[in-house]
Amino acid sequence: MKTPSDIKLSKDKKKLTITFDEIEYPMSSEFLRVYSPSAEVQGHGPGQEILQLNKQNVEIEKLKPTGNYA
Repeated sequence: MKTPSDIKLSKDKKKLTITFDEIEYPMSSEFLRVYSPSAEVQGHGPGQEILQLNKQNVEIEKLKPTGNYA
């Protein structure tokens, strides 16, 4: 997997922009929360997805390196 050349969090903490090969990929905090690969969102197996509602005011609290997983 490629390593991003830059990661930026907007001042309002509602947008994360990741740069790969000089191409920026902006993602809203709402998008990241709703499409999270976590079991809380995806469930523990096929057909167990949980619809995420009212996530438009979600903010990113902090960015922290976590190793090769996640």
